[in-house]
Amino acid sequence: MHLLLLILLLLLLVLGPQWWARYTFRRYAGVLPRIPGTGGELARHLLDRYGMPDVPVEKTDKGGDHYDPELRAVRLSPDNYDHNSLTAVAIAAHEVGHAMQHQRNEKKLALRHRLVKVAQRIQQVGAGTMFLLPVAMAVTRAPSAGLIMAAIGLGSMASATLVHLVTLPVELDASFGKALPVLISGHYIQPGDEAAVRRVLQAAALTYVASSLASLLNLARWLAFLRRA
Repeated sequence: MHLLLLILLLLLLVLGPQWWARYTFRRYAGVLPRIPGTGGELARHLLDRYGMPDVPVEKTDKGGDHYDPELRAVRLSPDNYDHNSLTAVAIAAHEVGHAMQHQRNEKKLALRHRLVKVAQRIQQVGAGTMFLLPVAMAVTRAPSAGLIMAAIGLGSMASATLVHLVTLPVELDASFGKALPVLISGHYIQPGDEAAVRRVLQAAALTYVASSLASLLNLARWLAFLRRA
């Protein structure tokens, strides 16, 4: 019974933010005639207004809503690009917030970009190490070799998750240091919509972290495999 409760708490901790973010996005995804433009149109307008006419706004099915600092492009999912909903407006402003961070050469965004690249490499190393673990144990027949590889693999996977979590301040700044002030001061949202937009922006900031926390399930799965091995 205690083990079941522990598992449920772990699932809630890891998957809870992801579920809440998805629920929030769906909740405010309804088209509202009072919103004068789509998320794609708002993103284009804000980029032009803040001196970034060279930054394109692209509709994409891959990678979800994000700002690409290498190609300097704001990318929005089809729903947020084409629809005039509170979710679309808030997400568009959030991604433009990252473009503003880039334009202003803010060190946190540059650090995040470097850390994300490091995290991706670390995750690749960790995944490769874990897949090679059974082979190494079979070839060497030495438990110590298996333990060393396991430690390397699990450590790399855990450190990659930690790197993602460290970037949360960048996401919060894009939502509440950039997007929300722009939406309010520019009267792009009505006062009655501010609470809903805040929730969407919170979800946008936590989406990145939620994905990182979800990777902990993969780590737990490998730990369970090693205990049985």
